[in-house]
This record gives sequence, C-alpha cells and structure tokens, in this order.
Amino acid sequence: MKIIKCLADKIEEELNDAQSYAELAERWKEEEPETADLFLELSKEEMGHMERLHNEAVRQIEEYREKHGEPPEGMKMLYDYLHGKHIEKAKMIKVMQGMYNA
Repeated sequence: MKIIKCLADKIEEELNDAQSYAELAERWKEEEPETADLFLELSKEEMGHMERLHNEAVRQIEEYREKHGEPPEGMKMLYDYLHGKHIEKAKMIKVMQGMYNA
C-alpha cells in the first residue's frame, strides 16, 4: 500500500510545519503580536491538514481490509510505529499551541 507511505510522509510534513509555526508564534508574540497570531492560526491549520490526511489513511486501511483482509504484519507494524510517533508529536504541538494563550 504505497498510498499509506505517501500519506504518512505528508502527515509528517504537516506536523513539522505545525510545530514550526507554533514556535514562530511563541517567538514573536511579544514583539509582533499580530504576526504571531497569524503563525498560531497557520499552525492550527496545519494540524487540520494532518487530521484530514490521517482520516484518509484510516479510510484506505479499512478499504484494504474489506477487499483483501488484514494488511501484512510488517505493514501494520510500520503503520503502528509511525502512528504512535505522529500522535506524540501532535500532542506536543497542541501543548505548544495551548501555551501561546496562557
């Protein structure tokens, strides 16, 4: 399922962008609050993109299961590893976003 690899790669990119924007928001919130607010908004939008990509990965896996049964064990292990990594990074980004307004 090459599409799952593609989706996982794009999820990673969105998470990296969301983190970068959250860091920029924190960096500029005192000197340039309007721009910092923009960075925070962009960070949240990137998280929305990530969520949409994740939902598509889930849909693809379910479709595969319906047509072919369970995915190969190696594929499941890789997806589970990447999914866990993405969840942890998403949690950290959400904390960063939350701290912006604290």
